[in-house]
Amino acid sequence: MATSVSNPAGCNCLALRQAARHITQIYDRFLMPSGLRATQYSILARLKRRGSMTINALAADLGMDRTTLGRNIRPLRRDGLIAVVRGDADRRSKELRLTHDGHVRVRAAFKQWSKAQARFEGVFGVKRAEDLRALMRDVTAAV
Repeated sequence: MATSVSNPAGCNCLALRQAARHITQIYDRFLMPSGLRATQYSILARLKRRGSMTINALAADLGMDRTTLGRNIRPLRRDGLIAVVRGDADRRSKELRLTHDGHVRVRAAFKQWSKAQARFEGVFGVKRAEDLRALMRDVTAAV
């Protein structure tokens, strides 16, 4: 049976967004010494792990709207952490690439991110955190 429309506490979207904002705030606090926010760290970490990517590919990989990603990469470009370069495979395309400074920053931020991760898992439980990530992957794939 569906949850009543008149019960905001039963809204799946609201519950997920509140949880996401709360967790993002925790990670942002831990990442503060690195000068990065959680979303910026995610972008840099993905480029470090996957290498150069087009903005469309990176947006799809992160499950993010291309326009939103564009707004998030602006300060990273400004600060010299990522560069826009011609694509290796298609010279007409443009790819985002982590710069030397970007590699340095994401390595330093990883220590802070690890502390946030440990804090969350310490409070929420390692197994429950694993289960939560699996559930969120299922939600993303199914809806």
